[in-house]
Amino acid sequence: MKALSVLLGLACSVTAALSLQTKETQRRATHGYWYEKIKHNGISPFIPGGHDWTVFRNVKTDFGAVGDGKADDTSAIQAALDFVSADGGNQSRRDGGFGTTGAPAVVYIPGGTYRLSRPIHSYVQTVVVGDPTNMPILQAAPDFPSTEKFLFYGFDSNYDSTINFYIGLRNVVLDSTLVAPAQNITLLDWAVSQNVQLSNVVFRMAKGGTAHTGLSMPEGGSPLMMNDLVFEGGSVGIRMNEQQYHFKGLTFKNMDIGLKLDKLFEGTGQGLRFESCKVGIETTNNNTGFFALIDSSASNVGILWSSAGSSTAQGSMVLENVQVDGSVKSTVTAAGKNILTGSVKPGKSWIWGNVYGPADGERAEGKLYSSSRAPSLVDSSGAYHTVKGPTFEEYDVSRVVNVKNVCGWKVAGDGVTDDTESLQHIINAAAGKKVLFFPHGTYLVSDTLLIPPGTRIHGEAWSEISATGNKFKDANHLKPLVQVGLPGSTGVAQFVDMLFTVADILPGCKLVEVNMAGGRPGDLGFWNTHFRIGGARGSKVQTQCSDPATCRAARMCAHLTATSSSYWENSWCWSADHDLDDDNAANPSTAGGFLVESVKGTWLLSIGTEHNVLYQMNIHKARNVFLGFQQSETPYWQGNNSGLLAPRPWQDSLLESDPDFSWCAADDAQCRMGVYQYVTKSKDVNIYGGGYWTFFNGINRDGCKGECQENGVIYADNEKLYSFGVSTHNVRTMVLEGWDGKYTSVVKDTANSGGWQSGGGVMAAYMRQAK
Repeated sequence: MKALSVLLGLACSVTAALSLQTKETQRRATHGYWYEKIKHNGISPFIPGGHDWTVFRNVKTDFGAVGDGKADDTSAIQAALDFVSADGGNQSRRDGGFGTTGAPAVVYIPGGTYRLSRPIHSYVQTVVVGDPTNMPILQAAPDFPSTEKFLFYGFDSNYDSTINFYIGLRNVVLDSTLVAPAQNITLLDWAVSQNVQLSNVVFRMAKGGTAHTGLSMPEGGSPLMMNDLVFEGGSVGIRMNEQQYHFKGLTFKNMDIGLKLDKLFEGTGQGLRFESCKVGIETTNNNTGFFALIDSSASNVGILWSSAGSSTAQGSMVLENVQVDGSVKSTVTAAGKNILTGSVKPGKSWIWGNVYGPADGERAEGKLYSSSRAPSLVDSSGAYHTVKGPTFEEYDVSRVVNVKNVCGWKVAGDGVTDDTESLQHIINAAAGKKVLFFPHGTYLVSDTLLIPPGTRIHGEAWSEISATGNKFKDANHLKPLVQVGLPGSTGVAQFVDMLFTVADILPGCKLVEVNMAGGRPGDLGFWNTHFRIGGARGSKVQTQCSDPATCRAARMCAHLTATSSSYWENSWCWSADHDLDDDNAANPSTAGGFLVESVKGTWLLSIGTEHNVLYQMNIHKARNVFLGFQQSETPYWQGNNSGLLAPRPWQDSLLESDPDFSWCAADDAQCRMGVYQYVTKSKDVNIYGGGYWTFFNGINRDGCKGECQENGVIYADNEKLYSFGVSTHNVRTMVLEGWDGKYTSVVKDTANSGGWQSGGGVMAAYMRQAK
């Protein structure tokens, strides 16, 4: 009977009522976007009164917005963002009183046109989401004040931009077409950092709007990705002022400048389209360290890329598979001089910067090199496969199961109750039949959740699955929290808007293990799905990890095994360096970030992995791997004055794939630090962009001035490895090369100065292991 109720997807509370409804009433109830229709019963488990906290807020039905293009809906939308429903005393979302994770909110905007007379302000742990089947328009009123700079503030001014986490904006149109073309207005302030999502947004500006900009981020930040956006009209699409970025699937139409990089240390543009622009990309101020443009196109554009034409490592450029038609006058200019016309065909890399390979380093200023991509990684045009994040909009609400509303299988999501048994039964019964919706909360799990083929999971403001219990405590017998498929299995498994974490100190826990292979790219995928180890309420790692020697918090974030094939887009593996909600010391020891051993095809787009002891990204004995962008930092407590040299404290439980630090002297603290990118014994690996930042040494973060780490990236015994755009901060050896157990420093920061203002290094390309 329990399995039958899951199959039907009926909530206990509504089964009887549904039996009395007419077919027409049922049709009306299920028609439209499922997320608007489904029951919302998410909670905030770790604040006073959090079980009564309202996560989902519909601006029309709950707060009185009209959406007719005439009424002023500013107050209604802002009220939905500001609303506090728990007993929080004098705490307010306006002043950050709930910490970063305590006040989750999804502000839902149905289809319609919502006129705004003043700016909207959003907050951390907040997602503003529209109906993807009928995208709502947030439109600046004709009399929008000229004193206001932005229409929408995604940036939460309660926090520095580098800790603006857990923020989302998707499925909406931002519109300034009614504002005078000469009035200064920017549609979005997006000064944010990791674990954010900006996706499926249209920036619609007045055609010929000389003072209109799509988005900017004057406060800076440290983000990962923005994807699947359209910019129309105005003067500038994006004014960039960030540490790093992966731009995927962006279109720029009918404007002066599409992408203006005022400051960017490291970036990758993938699948960009420029139409009827004077300039596609502008880097003339020479404040960009490295930028790669791949799988992109332009038509009716004066200059696709207007660069400074730097004579140093600063301003490095790579173009691959960039198609322009005859209407494009210049593909690349350097200091106003045309240096490239026409397209860059698949199989070639056009490079400006310092190149290492096939032999020693050389300076390239507009030179074509041969390159290759594994056939399994690309489509018929030679472009890497990309897949938009699923909305599951093709499912009506009758085909979506709220995991907290299944008859006979109680699920709490309260961070206290063990939900393992119920969740596993629900997952098994829904596979191949239903989408599973996890309302916001913390779902405590004491044993591995096995994900069968046919599973589709959608969270809400990063619903948490959290590991607990003795089964995850043995560092010599690792156990996954979430296991996707059995070795050798194939099928569909998709995760959207989820977060994986630990509730306890669990040295034997792999948060995710992927064994299954998708039949097509994206069949098995993770979108806007992240990892957090410590640093927030609901985990002992938040309160008991001042000393990394006694806090082996987790083994790794993700293990992509040899039989797997998966697609990842916008994922942050964060071993905490600070407390998001309180003032506890945060020095957990997590062994590794991502371990990739897949040979069937892996796509990693915009991966952040930070503060892990042994490595951040480990690609070992793998084949057919595309790594679109990686951003990483080492543990702040490693290095000089730490007293804990890698591989400690994991020296007694190392895996064959782990770095052993044999290239280091036993007492060399700055050598024995987590490797940013460790690629060994692999083949057909293509990497585009990596920002690797070392800021501190020692438990008190006072152990270095200037260079703080000996080695950043290690490449050993590989074939057909192409790595473009290694950027470092405070790292002496940018690339350490290994052959048959012997290691050589081949790329030094002193020979590649650039990127970060001080202590930065930029390398355009490494191809010494490309044969």
